[in-house]
Amino acid sequence: MTTTRAFAAQSPTTPLGAHSIERREPGPHDVKIDILFCGVCHSDLHTARGEWEGTKYPCVPGHEIVGKVVAVGAHVTKFAAGDRVGVGCMVDSCRECESCKAGNEQYCYAGNVGTYNGKDTHLGGHTLGGYSASITVDEDFVLRIPDGLPLDATAPLLCAGITLYSPLMHWHAGSGKRVGIVGLGGLGHMGVKIARALGAHVTMITTSPGKAKDAAKLGAHDVIISTDTAQMKAAEKTFDLLMNTVSATHDFNAISRLLKVDGAHVLLGVPPTDFPPPVVGRMIGNRLTLAGSTIGGIRETQEMLEFCARHDIVSDIEMIRMDQINEAYERMLRGDVKYRFVIDMATLKAA
Repeated sequence: MTTTRAFAAQSPTTPLGAHSIERREPGPHDVKIDILFCGVCHSDLHTARGEWEGTKYPCVPGHEIVGKVVAVGAHVTKFAAGDRVGVGCMVDSCRECESCKAGNEQYCYAGNVGTYNGKDTHLGGHTLGGYSASITVDEDFVLRIPDGLPLDATAPLLCAGITLYSPLMHWHAGSGKRVGIVGLGGLGHMGVKIARALGAHVTMITTSPGKAKDAAKLGAHDVIISTDTAQMKAAEKTFDLLMNTVSATHDFNAISRLLKVDGAHVLLGVPPTDFPPPVVGRMIGNRLTLAGSTIGGIRETQEMLEFCARHDIVSDIEMIRMDQINEAYERMLRGDVKYRFVIDMATLKAA
């Protein structure tokens, strides 16, 4: 084992601070990665502050990890020292269930192993994430970063990017389809970029008129202000697909009115409390689908990275130092970021 620098929360009420952790040396199928950048996700904040049940402390968040390979196990065939690589939201799964065999490890029947706060089957205890200097991961859960993608702005693709790419592909967004992206934040801005690149007609649906100009810059063809009754009424039954990225509790039934017959409303944000029940009569009367989705599997995440490389898609980021993480969490709560924080892990030593 190797002692590694990290930043950790020691309890739900204490700020993240410097901490030492143990990383395993590479086993036969492992890849050791020096972490260069790590994206900051709302899931990091919720987990570190114990807002979702089951947080284990010390908690080292971070599942948007990019860096370079520094060592590989004896039987590793996919990677070599010096390769540009990434690690997303999971580092293992059962690999035997129907979902895993289909390449959908994110829906592993036994539950995939999260990059942090999961069960560490190698060292015992729980897994520790990317707010650290290095990480060791089985090669089957390591992703290759295509040449041409900048490592810093690629980091958020490993969560925010795949969270939108997977459902957009599953529900066949593309030419001839009208896609609404609900909410313009870390997830929503990726949704606009990816749906536009797929050839769909893309509309940003937001409560904030001030975000219209930003949505257009990102590639949205038009914008609907969801608090404007006239705009919402005019847009009823015009959309094939809605990608709802909002994590606050809201009236999703009002947004569902925008769907055509056979339309699908896909929920991607995790609210603090459950939504009100769906209006079943409207769903039945229009053969609507109300669905949810999370990240993609390893194969699909690699596909997403290649797609983004071809279309020159990365996240819009603000770089921060490691010692700014607690301030960044507060800013995320205020919506004060466009659109994803990324930690320069070279600042970890000084922090």
